[in-house]
Amino acid sequence: MQTAQSSALTITLPSEKEILLTRVFDAPRELVFAAMTMPEHVARWWGPHGSVMELCEMDCRPGGHWQYILRCNGKEVRFRGVYHEIVPPERLVTTECYVEPRVGSPEWHTTLTLEEIDGKTIARSRVLHSSATNRDAHLNAGMERGASETYDRLAELLAFQSSGMEREVEIVRIFNAPRELVYRAWTEPEHMTQWWGPTVFTNHSCELDVKPGGKWQIAMRSPAGVDHYCKGIYSEVREPERLVFTNDAFDADGKPLLQGFTTVILEPQGEKTKLTLRTRAIGLVEFAPQMLRGMEQGWSQSLDKLLAHVANS
Repeated sequence: MQTAQSSALTITLPSEKEILLTRVFDAPRELVFAAMTMPEHVARWWGPHGSVMELCEMDCRPGGHWQYILRCNGKEVRFRGVYHEIVPPERLVTTECYVEPRVGSPEWHTTLTLEEIDGKTIARSRVLHSSATNRDAHLNAGMERGASETYDRLAELLAFQSSGMEREVEIVRIFNAPRELVYRAWTEPEHMTQWWGPTVFTNHSCELDVKPGGKWQIAMRSPAGVDHYCKGIYSEVREPERLVFTNDAFDADGKPLLQGFTTVILEPQGEKTKLTLRTRAIGLVEFAPQMLRGMEQGWSQSLDKLLAHVANS
């Protein structure tokens, strides 16, 4: 057995076709498992430093498919796979593949196990290739560095979650309007500028590219004339029933304040529409807890404005 050490990650080679990655996280395994199986978490940490997750699709059930699209140094990188076994919060079995059309896409089989000891979690990811050649090619493609940086990002996310620098909110509203109209209010700039943001803010620009991987941004102006920005990427678009997107908050100088992930579900109820909003935000600055405490109020005011806007449309 060979062994390599990189940062807090240990990589061993138990057989000619296998790679074993071991990392200890300072968090309970329920939290680690959630971070590894929920797209709103995975989109925040999966990939090396400097990468951005542009698409995160996860049908986390046996037989369900997943795919990620990363932007690394200006290059698009794709991964995909299938879930085969899911035992929360201790075991996850998948096939995985780096999509590279020029050389083909050999798959590997990954078994992740999580063991909790004294409040910490030992994550062991056993990667099985079909041949020693494929295993070695995986190692030589920069796997050690990429995996180490990826797990470092996961550890940072778990630290935020454990420190109270994260908050989740769910809000339900009933609209006296068909869901096609409510959906348009979320996906057409001329509508969204009329209601997005807390009551005292106005919006002076809005750009929406409503498709998986498409970007959006909106500029809000406070009563004092200070601009605040929200930006994000759509990961799921199902017209007219569902939107999933990141929503990050920036200050007037472009400094990131909060990272967010939001799901909007629209369900018809006769001639009315039930809207369920689930949103999670992670603080990135010292004063983020104050912003997180006001998150529910801010979203509630936005949805109140949306109710009024739809009623007058």
